[in-house]
Amino acid sequence: MSAVSHATRRRGFARHLRESNSCQWGTWVKIPALETIEMIAAAGLDFIVLDQEHAPLGMESVYRATVVAQGLGLQVLTRVPDRSGSHLQRLLDLGMDGILVPRVSGADETRTVVDQMVFSPTGDRGLGLTARAGFWGGLSRDEYVRSGDDVLRAVQLEDTEALEEVEDILRTPGLNGLFLGMGDLSLSSGRTGADEGIRHLVSRMLDAAKSAGVPCGTAVQTPAQARTAADQGFGFVMVSNDASLFREAVGNLGSELNDTGEMEMSK
Repeated sequence: MSAVSHATRRRGFARHLRESNSCQWGTWVKIPALETIEMIAAAGLDFIVLDQEHAPLGMESVYRATVVAQGLGLQVLTRVPDRSGSHLQRLLDLGMDGILVPRVSGADETRTVVDQMVFSPTGDRGLGLTARAGFWGGLSRDEYVRSGDDVLRAVQLEDTEALEEVEDILRTPGLNGLFLGMGDLSLSSGRTGADEGIRHLVSRMLDAAKSAGVPCGTAVQTPAQARTAADQGFGFVMVSNDASLFREAVGNLGSELNDTGEMEMSK
């Protein structure tokens, strides 16, 4: 098999979700290190989300992380820094499997950002055939354009107004993913996920997305919460993040060592 034909076998995350019969598990990546990505892959997770919104990940860090993670069999998504769209073209050109656009406020803004991820003439994405997404010019134009349809183009819904527009948002041409940002939703609304009104909006989102054939994702802190989210109907779930997982592990280590030291001193 040639290198080019091997490159065409990669499935973007949208296609990956369509072809999977189970919820996909991932985690956020905030630390600009390749070693942690190797460990995430070895743990058997399905995907990572490189977080440019809340972590110091520049374009070069994201590029290197993407090449390594995909080589290890992980699907790679990036959450862009904001909804301006300034990063979208370059991230898609480097071969990203999916994009999350944060804090999208409604149907009009959804259309604006999704258009930038869909090739012309339907959208505004420009042709970058000689970039990594086109295997440096090794793919035909048809293969390159077709692979763009497999990329997850998801918007994050993080306030009640956006959730109340979910049916209109789902009518956006080219949109093939939603992401529920429960943390910012709770912050903006002043209500937790246990609130009856919030629960109703989340159920409405999941029902509308299921009818439209659009997968939904969310982020949680624990495996138990992840399984609950999968039972609710979420198709991809991020559990914790690399920095928090390390902080918890080293914090537990420190506590155990300190407890041991105190016990020895008390003898």
